Amino acid sequence: MCARRGLTPEAYRRITSLALAALAVIIVSGAAVRLTGSGLGCTDWPNCTEGRLVASADSHELIEFVNRVFTGAVSLAVALAVAGSLRRAPYRRDLVWWSLGLVGGVFAQIIIGKYVVEMELVPGVVILHFLVSMVLVWNAVVLHHRASWPTDPDGHARVGPIDVDARAHRLVQAVFVGAMAVVVSGTIVTGSGPHGGDENAERLPVLFRSAARVHGSVVLTFLALTVCTLAVLQRTGAPARVRQATNRLLIVLVVQGTIGYVQYFTKVPVVLVGLHILGATLLWIAVVQLALSVRAPVAAIVEPEPKPTVAVR
Repeated sequence: MCARRGLTPEAYRRITSLALAALAVIIVSGAAVRLTGSGLGCTDWPNCTEGRLVASADSHELIEFVNRVFTGAVSLAVALAVAGSLRRAPYRRDLVWWSLGLVGGVFAQIIIGKYVVEMELVPGVVILHFLVSMVLVWNAVVLHHRASWPTDPDGHARVGPIDVDARAHRLVQAVFVGAMAVVVSGTIVTGSGPHGGDENAERLPVLFRSAARVHGSVVLTFLALTVCTLAVLQRTGAPARVRQATNRLLIVLVVQGTIGYVQYFTKVPVVLVGLHILGATLLWIAVVQLALSVRAPVAAIVEPEPKPTVAVR
C-alpha cells in the first residue's frame, strides 16, 4: 500500500491565504448589499423569500442572494482550512485550533445574518455583524501568519516577544487598541448615515455629522500614534520586518483617511463609501500584521546533557 501523503506547509499556507481573502471580500460584498439598498432584497432566511430559495429577477433580490451564495464559498474556504490543518505535515495543534476559530466565527455570522434580516436591518445588529467579520479577519491573519512558523517536536509553535524596545512594544499594543477604536467609531458613523441597506431602515439616534467628527478625531489621534510608533521603532533599531509592517500601516491609514474626508465633503457617494469599507478591512489586516510582527516563534528549550562526573581519589 502507498503511504498517505500529508499536506506541505507551503500548500497549507496557500489555503490560509484563500480563507483570508474570502473573509475580506465578503465584507466588501456585504457592504455592496447595503449600499445598493438591497439589505431586505431577500426577506426570508434561509430562503430568499417565503417559499422560494432562489432570488427572482428583481435586482435587490439578486444582489442579496449573490452575497448569500458567496457566504457558501467562504464556508468552503474555511472548511478547507480546517481539513488542511488536520492533514498538514508536520501536524500542528495550534493551527487546528485557530482554523476551528474560523468555523465558530462563520457559524456566528450565519446566526447574526438571520437576525439582521428578521429585525429589518436594526443598526445594532448590523454593527455586530460587521464587528464579528473583523474578528474573523483577525483570526484568519493570525492563522496565515502562524502557518509559516517552524514546528516543535511536541506539535506546538511556541511564541515569545522579539528583541524590541519595551516602549516600542507598548506603542504597538496601543496602536492595536487605537485601531479598534477607529473601527468601532466608524460603525457608529455608518449606523447614523444615509446608507442603511433599505430606505425604511432604522438609523441610530445620533447626528451623522457629530458621529463623523468624533470618528475623524479618533482617526487623527490614531495617525499621530502610528507616526510616533514608527519614529520610536526607527530610533531603537527595531527589526526590519516590524518597521516595514508599521510603514504599510501608515500608508494604508493615510489613503483611508483621505478617502474618508473626501467622502464626507462630497456627501458620502456610494462608490467612495465602498472604497472606505475596503480600506477599513485592509487597515485592520495591516494592524494585526504589525501586532504579530513583534512576536515570533521560539525554539523549544533543550535541556543540556549532564556533564560526566570525575571521581576524586
